Amino acid sequence: MDLLIIIPAFLVTIGILVTVHEFGHYWVARKLGVKVLRFSIGMGKPFWSKRGKDADQVEYALAPFPIGGYVQMLDEREGEVDPSEVHRAFNRQPVWKRFAIVAAGPIANFILAGLLYTLMFSIGIPAYPALVSALPNTPAATAGFQVGDKIVAVAGQEVASFQDARQMLLEQYLADPIVSVEVETQQGQRTTRSLDLTDIPMLADERDYFQKAGLRSWAPQLAVYASGILPNSPAEQAGAQANDKILEINHTPIGMSEDVIRLVRASEGKTLEVKVERVSGVTNLNITPQLQEVNGQKIFTMGVGLTERSPPEVVEKLQFTQRYGVIDALVRGLEETQRITVMSVQLMGRIFTGEVSLTNISGPLTIAQFSGEAAKSGLTYFIGFLAIISISLGILNLLPIPMLDGGHLLFYIVEMIKGSPVSQRVEELGMRVGLTAIGSLMVLALYNDLMRLIR
Repeated sequence: MDLLIIIPAFLVTIGILVTVHEFGHYWVARKLGVKVLRFSIGMGKPFWSKRGKDADQVEYALAPFPIGGYVQMLDEREGEVDPSEVHRAFNRQPVWKRFAIVAAGPIANFILAGLLYTLMFSIGIPAYPALVSALPNTPAATAGFQVGDKIVAVAGQEVASFQDARQMLLEQYLADPIVSVEVETQQGQRTTRSLDLTDIPMLADERDYFQKAGLRSWAPQLAVYASGILPNSPAEQAGAQANDKILEINHTPIGMSEDVIRLVRASEGKTLEVKVERVSGVTNLNITPQLQEVNGQKIFTMGVGLTERSPPEVVEKLQFTQRYGVIDALVRGLEETQRITVMSVQLMGRIFTGEVSLTNISGPLTIAQFSGEAAKSGLTYFIGFLAIISISLGILNLLPIPMLDGGHLLFYIVEMIKGSPVSQRVEELGMRVGLTAIGSLMVLALYNDLMRLIR
């Protein structure tokens, strides 16, 4: 059933992004007088094509491999050109025209992202307040975060929702690892907490950076549930079941996962009386924790996975919709596009410095998975997902790697400086290097995708 959502969502995602990108090249080329021969969505031999009815009779085509597309223009380097149309060949255009045509593709992706964010903010985003608690022995705990703190500003920027808080925390961390966070406590007092992330490798792996800072979402009336029971564990032997709600351990009320962990580790192997609630009613289980080695440390465990949830009626009451008028949505959409673009470039830069792990590079399988999840979550989530991928596609194509738009733009900049095109030998060498780089990047992305699927 997931594939019935994932495959169409992925095809829609790639189809929209590739079409917009190639349309940018196509539209500017035609406006600047360059003859377009073919506009293809997909790579490979077209399985469908149709000729335009104008004088140029552009061929519009669909090809079987959806990862990409292209705009084929009249060019003397690719075949003989009728003398009457030489002036319309791409290679005969002044460098500024060639630059504009090539740059138009990535620019179209950024414009699309701005429009998508505008649409998303106009429709409205389901959101939750930025209520948090601190994990023990983390920067958030050191900074003094308390259960139920509501984040209202990060580095002076107002926070409207939990998602805003997550994004702004990462954005500010990239600028300065000591982040100023203003919160409103459960008692209604406003105070500023200084979150020092200097010694935390926030981006070194795929773990949630928000959690690595020591923060997690919180909601009133939080309850602890068993998310899973390990085979042959003390919990399984005692009759524990997945989705058991843990009420008490040795008559001590349980409010958070840390309560369970603390009591189990302090048990020293003595039998605990665990009161749980399930569909059939409340029952008591006698569980004797066993000593296990976890990450090189011997601790007592029950073999129970833990998760925290609030009752559905509480969660529903907290939910609100972030919605803006048309003008405000446009402004917010453009700001969001700029913010995500800058943050993505910073993250990409840190990949090269080694601060961000190469495992964060994703390929088509991960994009397909997330497109399916976004589609299942609702229209606004899918629109936001499209915007992020559109920005990523724009940035990727602007990398100064031959074979990509950015590589061609680099050649044109060199041409503008030296007053003549780069030599054919340099261009061919650059293309070989670019092909190797893109091939290596694709192999790495697919490897990461497969590792995620295996995990």
